[in-house]
Amino acid sequence: MEKVQKVFARSKKIYVGLEDSKRSWKLCVRCQGIRIDALSIPADFNNLKNYLINGYPNCSITVIYEAGFSGFWLHDKLQTVGINCIVTPPHTVTEEKCNKVKNDKIDARRLAKVLENNDYKTCFVPDINLREERQISRTLFQVQKIMVATKNRIRKFFDFHGLNEGFKAGAWGVKEYRRVHQVTLSQPLAESMNVLLTQLDLVNTQKKNLRNNLLKMANQERHKTTVDLLSSIPGMGRFTAIRLALEWGPVVQRFKNGRQLASFVGFVGREHSTGETEHKGHITKQGSSFVRHMIVECSWKAIGKDYALREKYYNVLRNCGKKQIAIVAVARKMTVRMFTLLKKEEMYKLDLAA
Repeated sequence: MEKVQKVFARSKKIYVGLEDSKRSWKLCVRCQGIRIDALSIPADFNNLKNYLINGYPNCSITVIYEAGFSGFWLHDKLQTVGINCIVTPPHTVTEEKCNKVKNDKIDARRLAKVLENNDYKTCFVPDINLREERQISRTLFQVQKIMVATKNRIRKFFDFHGLNEGFKAGAWGVKEYRRVHQVTLSQPLAESMNVLLTQLDLVNTQKKNLRNNLLKMANQERHKTTVDLLSSIPGMGRFTAIRLALEWGPVVQRFKNGRQLASFVGFVGREHSTGETEHKGHITKQGSSFVRHMIVECSWKAIGKDYALREKYYNVLRNCGKKQIAIVAVARKMTVRMFTLLKKEEMYKLDLAA
């Protein structure tokens, strides 16, 4: 027998909160302020589609889930079959202060409720081409981490076996890693070192291939204008510019102003104040860490070329006495300027005033 709740929901607006995981999806369905259903289904799109379409015919269905685990493929598939789907940033979902219990079932109920109350923020869903192109940049980031780890293993290998005579005590450069091939090792150590060196060569080749692909992408028609504008900034080359373009997508359409972009990157200070009490802390660090790292690296180069940015750096440095805080302030200012360049479609004008 069909549930009374589903009969009540016929031809009405249906709000579905979905909490996804690898093996199962928790669903909560609401209609006109009433919870219609709550269930768990296997993590399979066809199960979800059949449940929604067959269970709620002639209904206007909207599904909401948090960005993260499932990416955006579920959004695309739901939209394809005529079901409206919203992806929301996890950190923006409202929650009762007194709530001390968290599980997937409760999360699904909370999502359905905020959806019905229109109390949510939408996440930018890049088109499939941008997502696939962006994966090259993110894969490069992962490859770079593997390269750093492999280099550290080689260096620690030499420290552990007392073979570091003549090598630098700190981080090694290109010359040191070339010298590794010339060191005479016993057969067991040579076997082990060959594995590490082979891995390093492979990762280095992969890194070069990915970089070349990104540089070719920078000259494509859909990215060229953005890359040209961003690469006009002192200290930023086309390689960094294309990576930012892929991460951010259509900046002007996504953000209202440069402050929003800086907040998205994570260059805004934390604050937890109430009444007369103020607590201000470090930057939020929301968003991608490697994007922040790229902009900070460019900022170090920019302060040597742009007077206004250099003044910003030394003004903050005089106040706080910390170089890290000062360069982050420069990075935030540079991020705001990036938005201005892209909105006005103007090349960066270098401030050379002395």
